[in-house]
Amino acid sequence: MSSVLRPADPGHVPTTADQGHGPDGGAAPRTERGPGTDPAGDSDGSAARRYRPVSSHLAIAPPVSVVIPAMNEAQNLPHVFKTLPDWIHEVVLVDGNSTDDTVEVARQLWPDVKVVTQEGKGKGDALISGFAACTGDIIVMVDADGSADGNEIVSYVSALVSGADFAKGSRFANGGGTDDMTFIRKLGNRVLCATVNAKFGARYTDLCYGYNAFWKHCLDDISLDCTGFEIETLMNIRVVKAGLRVQEVPSHEYVRIHGVSNLSAVRDGLRVLRVILKEKGVTRADRRRAPGGLGVRAARGETS
Repeated sequence: MSSVLRPADPGHVPTTADQGHGPDGGAAPRTERGPGTDPAGDSDGSAARRYRPVSSHLAIAPPVSVVIPAMNEAQNLPHVFKTLPDWIHEVVLVDGNSTDDTVEVARQLWPDVKVVTQEGKGKGDALISGFAACTGDIIVMVDADGSADGNEIVSYVSALVSGADFAKGSRFANGGGTDDMTFIRKLGNRVLCATVNAKFGARYTDLCYGYNAFWKHCLDDISLDCTGFEIETLMNIRVVKAGLRVQEVPSHEYVRIHGVSNLSAVRDGLRVLRVILKEKGVTRADRRRAPGGLGVRAARGETS
């Protein structure tokens, strides 16, 4: 059995402690492992307390970080945060120099939120900054516009602890769906997805979707180095080129609740196409030699 996957006892009736809550109804304190701790659990030999209950059938050991890039999303954050499960390890909000109350609202909703101020521009730049700030073993990417349901995170994490390296959200896999794509965007996504499948040997049903999760160590294999919306496509291509195990997770995309998206179907579609064509001739060795090719490793201060 996997060391990070602990099925619930079929004959056990979950209690408040099992659900990660203390007797007063608040979140139960996390128990950290320290020197001298029993490898199977805490110093008293019990493994139960170091696992985070995710559902009545699943408990996990690895901490989960959720990265949310946001710029002027104060109105949407309450909808985003209320769906996040209380068992996650940390929330990393990357603020793109918002002019509204995005940061203040985030701190009110999640007092322990880690706020990273974006120095560059673009979604890709924001995600790279967020990834570098994560301390969890698993990283989940969630948009701040209210289109993603945080309750689906359990499905992504389940895929990872069951053996996948990268859990890729798909709106077109069986069980997925979207309320927010025009005919043109659907057509473009389908064409680009088919191109990636043909060129890189992937079997994706969706390509340009930002709801994904992965083990943090994967960042050393995919070396992210782009700034815009095309980062999602770049990640999908590079995990395949790196030989990582990918599992698609059905996901439903909802309509943005407030505000207007910065996504441009034509402009960003062309940027995605350029990434696809460029990546066909780029090897991992090339990325390591290229300026900035260390991506997140460089952001973490690693040079080798």
